[in-house]
Amino acid sequence: MADRVTVIGWDGSPLTEAARSAVGAATLVAGAAHHLALPEIPPTAERVRLGSVDLAARRIARHRGTAVVLADGDPGFFGVVRALRAPEHGLEVEVVPAVSSVAAAFARAGMPWDDAQIVVAHSRDLRRAVNVCRAHPKVAVLTSPGAGPAELALLLGPVHRTFVICEQLGTARERVTVLTSDKVADHTWSDPNVVIVIGGTGTGPDDTPAAPAVPGQRAGGWIAGRDPGRLPGPRGWALPGGAYGTVLGEGEGTELRAAQLARLAPRVGDLVWDIGSGSGAAAVEAARFGAAVIAVDRDADACARTLAAARHYGVQLQTVHGTAPHVLEDLPEPDVVRVGGGGAPVVAACADRRPEAIVAHAVTRDEAEAIGRALAEGGYAVECTLLQAVRLDTADWTEAERSVTFLLSGRRPHP
Repeated sequence: MADRVTVIGWDGSPLTEAARSAVGAATLVAGAAHHLALPEIPPTAERVRLGSVDLAARRIARHRGTAVVLADGDPGFFGVVRALRAPEHGLEVEVVPAVSSVAAAFARAGMPWDDAQIVVAHSRDLRRAVNVCRAHPKVAVLTSPGAGPAELALLLGPVHRTFVICEQLGTARERVTVLTSDKVADHTWSDPNVVIVIGGTGTGPDDTPAAPAVPGQRAGGWIAGRDPGRLPGPRGWALPGGAYGTVLGEGEGTELRAAQLARLAPRVGDLVWDIGSGSGAAAVEAARFGAAVIAVDRDADACARTLAAARHYGVQLQTVHGTAPHVLEDLPEPDVVRVGGGGAPVVAACADRRPEAIVAHAVTRDEAEAIGRALAEGGYAVECTLLQAVRLDTADWTEAERSVTFLLSGRRPHP
């Protein structure tokens, strides 16, 4: 094992005295091509090109001497420190940090970033990064080859955002470009780059951004990233219809909605389809969990109500006016789906897209059996629960409202 391993962050500025001292004493230096060209590296030191961090870590672990690893930005922030300290390598490291590329990108844009979501985009899971950009008004994306600005913009599709693209930060070739997302795919971008994705609080049927400000929201906060406590509206979820300024439709009852959301468990990085969004209650509440949401309804007024509810609660979602299942063909792949209308044919079409979970409801047993068959034939483990809710008037404890609904849920078996 190497006698000493020092990880040095580099942001394009001259190396600090501590960094120069570590590099000068190194017998092995690992880094990218531009790091290995630095004049401070001793001519006798072994140079290791940092392509695969895992392979480099193995080489460092076998080295007898003093090793230095050079990395762009802050190596402890989505950087090489985690990989080098992994149990399989057993390396203990000293870290000389630098300004992270995310901090540098926001500095170039002249924007605060304590309220930003920060994600890493790889080609294998790019859609999750895109879903965060759909759901949040300010996201920094650390890109990679095959998962860069153009790919982000193409997957966002009709969801319009503003991109601040920061290429090769800290070098002589540094460039900062501001474009709307529909123009980004027309350009070629150099690596490495950081993309700041900025958007409003909702996207309507005409694909126009909603107003970005949340009424009464104060500047600053106490927690980095998304602060759910700053979203307007009462604490809790599965709120009654009065919270949305409307009467809830069939299948939108508080108790049913709570059970549906519990089975779907929407989270950051997910894309939720809400088919038959109605008042928008379920769509908005899924968005309040941090998930990206596409709300579909054949009624244009329902789409408008959903978008208004999203604006009121300060969340982002996209509405699509059309009739399922046909309108679903061009939508991006969902992680979980709530079917609020359309019955078994819509459930079957959703099952063909292989989301992790699907929930639906039925008023009659025949309809429940048809939905259950559609889920089972689609390869889902099916659960059906008969939900009965009785609301009481607490003035005299008499029955005020009663509802009986079949809740059906399908979960895709994990391999």
